[in-house]
Amino acid sequence: MMRMSLTGLLCACTVAALLFSGCGRKSDGAGESSGIVNTWKTVETPEGADPSVPDSLGGNGFEAIAEQMGYSTEIMKPEHEVYFGDPNAKTGGEIRLTSSRYPLSFRPFFFGPNANFTENSIMSSMSYQALISLHPVTSEYIPSLATHWKISEDKQTFYFRIDPRARFWDGKRLTARDVVATWKLVMDPTILSPSMQQTFNKYEEPVAISPYIVMVKAKEQNWRSFMSFGASLNILQADQIEKLTGREFVDKFQFEQPIGSGEYIILSSDIKKEQSYKFTRRDDFWAKDDSMGKYSGNFDHIVFTSIVDNNTVEYETFKRGESDIFYYTSISIENWVNDTKDEAIQKNWVKKIRVKTDGAMGSAGIYFNSRKAPFDDINIRKAFFYLFDRKSIVDKLLYDEYEPFNSFYSNGMYENLRNNKYDYNPKKAAELLAEAGWSKKNSNGILTKNGRPFVVDMSIQKPIEKFVTPYQQTLKQAGIDLKLKFEDGNSITKNIAERNYFLSWANYGGLTFPNPESSLSSELADKTDNNNITGFKNARVDELIEIYKTTFTQAERAKIVQEIDGIVSQTVIAALIWNPKGIKIGYWNKFGVPEYVFTRTTQPGDHDLSIISLWWFDAEKAEALSKAKKSGSALPGDGKVHDVLYWKQKKF
Repeated sequence: MMRMSLTGLLCACTVAALLFSGCGRKSDGAGESSGIVNTWKTVETPEGADPSVPDSLGGNGFEAIAEQMGYSTEIMKPEHEVYFGDPNAKTGGEIRLTSSRYPLSFRPFFFGPNANFTENSIMSSMSYQALISLHPVTSEYIPSLATHWKISEDKQTFYFRIDPRARFWDGKRLTARDVVATWKLVMDPTILSPSMQQTFNKYEEPVAISPYIVMVKAKEQNWRSFMSFGASLNILQADQIEKLTGREFVDKFQFEQPIGSGEYIILSSDIKKEQSYKFTRRDDFWAKDDSMGKYSGNFDHIVFTSIVDNNTVEYETFKRGESDIFYYTSISIENWVNDTKDEAIQKNWVKKIRVKTDGAMGSAGIYFNSRKAPFDDINIRKAFFYLFDRKSIVDKLLYDEYEPFNSFYSNGMYENLRNNKYDYNPKKAAELLAEAGWSKKNSNGILTKNGRPFVVDMSIQKPIEKFVTPYQQTLKQAGIDLKLKFEDGNSITKNIAERNYFLSWANYGGLTFPNPESSLSSELADKTDNNNITGFKNARVDELIEIYKTTFTQAERAKIVQEIDGIVSQTVIAALIWNPKGIKIGYWNKFGVPEYVFTRTTQPGDHDLSIISLWWFDAEKAEALSKAKKSGSALPGDGKVHDVLYWKQKKF
């Protein structure tokens, strides 16, 4: 099941940028194009820079004088090339995946309402580019649309030199004008994206110094200002968006992609509403042969089919060979543990792997809407957490393949290890409920206050029922009547965005560089359509957020986030759940896979990006698989689960 993504704005840039600097691939022949017809290019533009632009303004010859002008760039070390893709990769073929939700929009990540989900993050990664990216191992800045950059001494003014080779899908040049137009679009209030505007309102309007040089000034000093502007603003085409209001843009591109510059495009003819959509690889991608991308972006087609909120059907679709990958979550862990006798697994037609990475785990749990009674009372929130028997659920339903967590920044340096663990404690919960005025029970055993029974409703997706039902029972024993309502993911997400809920099961993706402002700022607490879904307000956290902005030492930033983590934990905005012991997937044995399988920072739920970016279709394996299935014979291998510990064992 695809993970609901209600992360901060930088999630898109972090996930996408840590994979590669613009999807690229080598072009050595095998499987090339596979009959793909180019229907997107409408303009023929001469290669290279506009000859009328001098070298000092980013034109031809800029590289020779860049350093003396104060610009820098990152040259990839030869030994790091493998982390941008496997040199054995070949282009061609198709990969088919499923998701538990159909996209609510086809706009880039956070460009307007209903564009802040995993699906939009993937679209942004495959179809659009930002000015810079991040190295997949070191997290250093690397080129993407910009070849070079310059940062002022006060760290508030930034210059980017745009690659003169950069082209949009239709063949037009990508220039500084497009950067300016994109910023103006996201700052139009009618686009209804408060988190986006919270980030980009921190800059003055960018200035196009020349077609290839764009300058932007941050209004305040902030260590993440350069990264936020350079790595998280996916550049759109000025010719297409310049005359549109935010509202017009949102309406126009609800189920159609705006023009981008990335390697993959979703053609309108390949969108089957509420069913499926398909990415097509553009062999005319301007950066396809660059060293940081020549071994990634290998599939000719990437197909996503939506199977709404039915993990069982998703799994059966995979077992029939109608989809190529299956991601085992807590919903399907029983299949991971017990489904070992299937012919496809026994004969190694399907491979199962457990991959441990260094990716941030993020957080997940039952989130409380503190804007609404009774969850405006911290004692109620604490009681609900103490009544959540996580260990029992992990032991009985999750086969010890998961472990409870107690931090909003787990699996890294930002986690506060002193956070309360909130182990199951019905006695403590009863004391807190009584303190909040809920001490007497009616004839039905339900607690009452001022004559009103303690009844609260919660909307869930059907697959979550098996975890929530035990919780419902322990609440009932404590005198709380939890009414469960079954809704699809889109409806639940819409209600969360509009703050129309009491408590809700939700997941947050983790960030390599935490951005507490985007989900914990008091400024967002009473607004809709942003990441502060619980209505969290805390003066000390607001103060720490401001200190965090101007702290340029990572170790000191870690201490600040740890304090924030402690405060949020004490406030109990959610009853946190459990993290997996590794990312578990099954896949049909017809793909080439890098030794490390996923990038170093891949986290649970974001594995799709690594797969569609770095894996490749292996024609020889596919033929062997086809023959084995027809004859009923086994492929080489033992059919067992294989643990991939590359990132845990690698020393840098």
